[in-house]
Amino acid sequence: MANYPLPKFHFQVEWGGSKLGFTEVSGLAVETDVIEYRDGLSPEYVKTKMPGMQKYGNITLKRGTFKGDNDFYDWWNTVALKEIERRDLTISMLNEKHEPVVTWKVKNAWPTKVQSTDLKSDGNEVAIETMEVAHEGLTVEHN
Repeated sequence: MANYPLPKFHFQVEWGGSKLGFTEVSGLAVETDVIEYRDGLSPEYVKTKMPGMQKYGNITLKRGTFKGDNDFYDWWNTVALKEIERRDLTISMLNEKHEPVVTWKVKNAWPTKVQSTDLKSDGNEVAIETMEVAHEGLTVEHN
C-alpha cells in the first residue's frame, strides 16, 4: 500500500461546544523568538543564541454566509474594553471515516476582526464571511 500525504480539504472546527464548517482555516503557526547573549569574558566573538518566548500568529477562519446565522457577530459583540469571551478552538483534519488525524488545539481565542462578504453585481460566487482570532497557545496532535 502506498503512503501518501494527507489531503487538506476535509476538516472541522469546534468552538463553544458546536462543530462548524469552514471553507478555509489559515494561520496555524507558532514561532520562537531568538535571544542573543554574549558576556564580556567569552573567548568567542559571537553571540550565543537561545530560545526565547513563543508567539502565535492570528488564525483566519472563512465560511459561507447563511441566512439567520449570526455566530461570528454574536461572538464579536462580546468583545469590550478589557472584557472578552475567550474560547478554546479545536481544528481537526479528518480522514475518510471522518475521524481526526491531525488536531490543532487553540487556547483562549477571541475575535479581533470580522469581515462580511464583498458584494458584486455580476459575481457568481458564494458569499464568504471572515473572522480573525488572536489566541494564547497552539498545540498539534497527530492521532
